[in-house]
Amino acid sequence: MSSQPVTCPEDLGLSSARLDRVRVWMRRQIDSGRLPGIEVLITRRGKAAFHHCEGMADIARGRPATAETLYRLYSMNKSLASAAAMMLYEEGYFQLDDPISRFIPEFLGQHVWSGGGFGAMQSEPARRDITFHDLLTHTSGLTYGFMQANPVDAIYREQKIDRLGIEMTLAEFAAKVAKLPLVAHPGTRWNYSVSTDVLCRLIEVISGQAYDSFLTERLLKPLGMADTTFNVPPGKAHRFAACYMPGSDGLLKLQDDPETSRFVAPLKAPFGSALVSTASDYMRFCRFLLSKGACGDTHLLGRKTIELMMMNHLPGDLAAMGQPRFAESTFHGIGFGLGFSVLIDPTKAEIVGTPGECGWGGMASTGFWVDPVEDLAVVMTTQLIPSSKYPLRRELRVLTYQAIVE
Repeated sequence: MSSQPVTCPEDLGLSSARLDRVRVWMRRQIDSGRLPGIEVLITRRGKAAFHHCEGMADIARGRPATAETLYRLYSMNKSLASAAAMMLYEEGYFQLDDPISRFIPEFLGQHVWSGGGFGAMQSEPARRDITFHDLLTHTSGLTYGFMQANPVDAIYREQKIDRLGIEMTLAEFAAKVAKLPLVAHPGTRWNYSVSTDVLCRLIEVISGQAYDSFLTERLLKPLGMADTTFNVPPGKAHRFAACYMPGSDGLLKLQDDPETSRFVAPLKAPFGSALVSTASDYMRFCRFLLSKGACGDTHLLGRKTIELMMMNHLPGDLAAMGQPRFAESTFHGIGFGLGFSVLIDPTKAEIVGTPGECGWGGMASTGFWVDPVEDLAVVMTTQLIPSSKYPLRRELRVLTYQAIVE
């Protein structure tokens, strides 16, 4: 079903016939059993050129995917949190190279894992403290327990760091994770991690507000993102999608029931990877990035700050920083800015696109990207864990760019 009228694609330099390939691709995901449902929203020059939904938001309850469906966006919150932190940067509270121990003393003088396993771990003093820049670029040396790449990840699991928001506040989390060894010296390696959650705690310390209150007041409300929340309000529960995972028999299996999900009850503390939203709401944030921080007649962030966020801040690409592949994508030719990935070289990434294009995704196979050169933004929402199961975001990128005719 189509969700709403859109501008004639030809008026926006796109081909209607070629854009229809996106619809055909979406239907194929449903018919093949890959996905329960999917929504894609494509805008160019500030206007919607394509907005379409296919399949089901909740198979058991017979609820179709619509433009009103609420999705778990998980790590797509990281870009919002980064933008919120940069508001405080603009107000002069910190510099990017400031150590975070200035605000959270527990992070002073950390140690880095240097060898050995669980119970016989060796470590050495960190060469320097973690900075704000390290958190924003995921080069802090922090990690995730689910990575299962080294003994430090095992400690994160043993310490139940993933229970942030459910059993721990951001303050309790930050104090706990600060005591654990780093997986690499700050600034030396890209490693996806709880960095943004620490950043959320810093927002609280600096602003004197709870993270969710700050984000809502300073970003979500001004942008009109009324459906973007950290848990689903009772009046919107019927719009909340189920989340699925591939079963051993190849069929979709329920991963998270919308009626019993942790997202329907208030969290102990909202954090950097907990977010529920709609495709249309998130597109408002994408347009905010493309408008260089503008919101109506005012700027929530300055033009130069947005430009800085959308630059590659690594000495090379992510592959050179120890991450040759992530989820379903190669990271050759891909850098990282302040809160999201940045395409450096499409030829090395082996994907059609534009240098300077920025974006990120979530654990349940959602994704977004913005392309300032083409004045293009794309949001894709679905609910399938893990996001590495199918190359959905890469496939959609090709389908979107092939529709540009001027």
